[in-house]
Amino acid sequence: MSPGRGGRLARATGSWWAALRIARREARRARGRTALVLAMITLPVLVLTFTAVSWRMSELTPAERTDRQLGAADAELLWVVRHPIAQSAWGDVWHAGREDPPPAGAVTAEQVAALLPAGSRVVPLRRWVSFDARVGERVDDDLTGRAVDLADPLGRGLVRFHSGRAPAGPDEIAVSPAALRRLDVRLGGTVTSGDGARSWRVVGVAEYPDHLGPVVTLYPTAAPTETEPDTSWLVDLPGTVDEGLFRRLNEHGVLVHARTPALASDAVTFPPDGHSSMDVEGMSVSVLVGGLGLLEVVLLVGPAFAVGVRRRRRELALVAVAGGDDAHLRRIVLADGVVLGALGAAVGVTLGVAAAFAGRPLVEQHLYGARFGGYRCWPEALAAIAAVAVLAGVLAALAPAWTAARQDVVAGLAGRRTPPAHRRRWLTAGVALAVGGAAVAAFGAARTAPAVILAGLVLGELGLVFATPTLVGLLAHLGRSLPLAPRIALRDASRNRSSTAPAISAVMAAVAGSVAIGVYLASDDARSATIYRPALPPGTVLVTNPGADGPPALPRVAEAARAHLGVRAVAPLAEPRCGPETELCVVSPVLPAERVCPWAPDDRLSPAQQRRARADARCRTGPEDHFGGYFHVVVDDGTALPVLTGAAPADVAAATAVLRAGGAVVTDPRYVVDGRVEVRVTRPGQARPDTPATTTVAGYPLPTGLGAHRLLLSRPAAERLGLTVHPLGWAITADGVPDEDRQDRFLAAVRPLGAQVEIEGGDQANAGRPLLLLLAAAAGVITLGAAGIATGLAAAEGRADLSTLAAVGAGPGLRRLLSLCQSGVIAVLGSALGIVAGLGSATIILTALNRRYAGLWPVAEPYPVVVPWTTLGVLVVVPLVAMLGAGLFTRSRLPVERRLD
Repeated sequence: MSPGRGGRLARATGSWWAALRIARREARRARGRTALVLAMITLPVLVLTFTAVSWRMSELTPAERTDRQLGAADAELLWVVRHPIAQSAWGDVWHAGREDPPPAGAVTAEQVAALLPAGSRVVPLRRWVSFDARVGERVDDDLTGRAVDLADPLGRGLVRFHSGRAPAGPDEIAVSPAALRRLDVRLGGTVTSGDGARSWRVVGVAEYPDHLGPVVTLYPTAAPTETEPDTSWLVDLPGTVDEGLFRRLNEHGVLVHARTPALASDAVTFPPDGHSSMDVEGMSVSVLVGGLGLLEVVLLVGPAFAVGVRRRRRELALVAVAGGDDAHLRRIVLADGVVLGALGAAVGVTLGVAAAFAGRPLVEQHLYGARFGGYRCWPEALAAIAAVAVLAGVLAALAPAWTAARQDVVAGLAGRRTPPAHRRRWLTAGVALAVGGAAVAAFGAARTAPAVILAGLVLGELGLVFATPTLVGLLAHLGRSLPLAPRIALRDASRNRSSTAPAISAVMAAVAGSVAIGVYLASDDARSATIYRPALPPGTVLVTNPGADGPPALPRVAEAARAHLGVRAVAPLAEPRCGPETELCVVSPVLPAERVCPWAPDDRLSPAQQRRARADARCRTGPEDHFGGYFHVVVDDGTALPVLTGAAPADVAAATAVLRAGGAVVTDPRYVVDGRVEVRVTRPGQARPDTPATTTVAGYPLPTGLGAHRLLLSRPAAERLGLTVHPLGWAITADGVPDEDRQDRFLAAVRPLGAQVEIEGGDQANAGRPLLLLLAAAAGVITLGAAGIATGLAAAEGRADLSTLAAVGAGPGLRRLLSLCQSGVIAVLGSALGIVAGLGSATIILTALNRRYAGLWPVAEPYPVVVPWTTLGVLVVVPLVAMLGAGLFTRSRLPVERRLD
């Protein structure tokens, strides 16, 4: 290194060291401003640290995963097929070497033990068993059942007992703490099955570390056997799992998960454990979202640094007089950002780690649903979070640092305020970025690229941030005709643009994001509601049993329906079958060849072919219907017709006449030609499937607007096709759409009948309203915070003006009114800009999406532009709340100061 370069480095190092010492002294002197900046930097650092540490503890090491899965066992075996397999190191993936290997079927303990060394012991384990239970007047079927002998040391190692003991017989169960609360039962209490056929006594409370939800552990012989082929086996070996045992078990189709990894297969290469490739799209979105959060912090913290520079202008002028150049002045201000950013990072990381460790049980229970591994941090992530916090402090001090370097030294020594002239290039840059961001967002929407859309929104937001100071200046010129208080508020906002503009931009950014996301969610809900087609008329209930036992008895079904749903109509359901037994067959109408769309939905069509398909009337139905969709077929004489279709009385009468004349009713008019419909019966495995049994009968088209296509056959039409008619169940029209509580009580009442129940509840509207309100609340909090911070800083900065007003006789209420107007400038202007920007961004994105869909086939439902009025209402009220709060919490007495010249 040359002497000249070494000297410059030494001088720069000394200059930075002196600047950091000055920043530390200033932080101690201006404690209120320091506390404000620290709070705004510490809070996001705390949240990010809490998230990073919690995620790191949730990621189990291979040893922890093995201990959790095996407990005290040496290995877990799963007999998957009756064919040799190759498996991955930890048994997560396997390959049989052929497409259809014979399944393992039911496996006994003796068969498994025969493959193991002498002295081995096996215990069956079923990790999922169907389980439901009565809770009051309803049946809870959202419980997870497991079957394992917890009295055996191999099974006991899987759980942690809170109280009680292991089940010792088929009439005893152990439940997790969550299941204990869910079932509303105590230790020693009784749990009854959903159908009321059996009951169990709760003898233990046992927790599975991998599943903290409601889990019920059954004694192995008490579990139903429909999933028995999925039984795995916990193994206690006299030694370890060696290479020979791995190979012998794999040769018999047994998958092995042991404490030591299996050797790599010579024939099959498996991907490494974990994520084999980086999710570039997800990483890009995460970085952009983090950038938006960083920008928000910078905009909120920036006004505090700007006010600090104005209050220290004499001190900075003295540095300049003593020989300091522009670089020295910039370093002094930037050092404030370094010191406060580093202090905020240290406090935030410390509190975040402590909160993650202290709140670990709550996070495990309510967020992850599983116990974490050991207590550990994530040093790389914490270092990155701390670096981002320091970067936020430096970026927040960057604009004030450039302002301090350009100030007039003489004016600074005299204490005069000389706000720098705002050049038009910032407005030009802002407009260019806003327009470019809109174009990028539209391009990303057309390509369905979330990262590109978000990048465009970030650019547009930066453009509005650059243009905000000019807009504040224009409003100040327009405020000359206003009364005194709002005129002073606009003047101060224009004079102190370095502190006002960031606060307005912070409010604008939060509101714009909330409105844009709100418009998209509201539009998506409206589009989903348009696409949604119920399978049955709302309030319709089907109670069926296609098994050999036949449908449930009508008196018991009707009694339960009258008690819990209210009954308007009950109709019997019957289905056609191919024979007296349960032989399978498919009955469907035949779509005429001239009405079949010539293209398939999964064909790769050129743009020209897609335009032709969109213009073809035969291809304008749903994508699944171009070659004939699936039809729900029933045999009816018109009794069940109004219940299943909800058609108008005139249509029901006409359709009933066709059915009683031996015809058929189809809910898709395309299948009926000149009052006739062709019906086909296809039997699986028939010798010539291209020549199925067909017949043509009188047909009646009955469009219903429902999502399920139905074919209603008359009994004579079914007999002409060689079909037999079997009772299926009952169709019920309830008294309105039943709520969830009435549905639960009805399901509990008919559960003992062993029937399948289908209830059409209609479209669930307003599903996204809680999220919209949450977004509006978040934007409101930021608006209130930014308005409060800017108003407080403006009040501290304008103390001399208040003294002048007091000296000329201004009333005490003027100060409250002035604070109210200053808060209104921040909140109202920021919210207005944010609402306009958010609506514009969402409109651009939705329009680009619709333009892309407009040329595609199958035809996609376009996105309507729906304004979330609830969100906008909250965002309109928030500025009023901010203004009211500023007026109420401001002292009305004006300060009077004496000046000694």
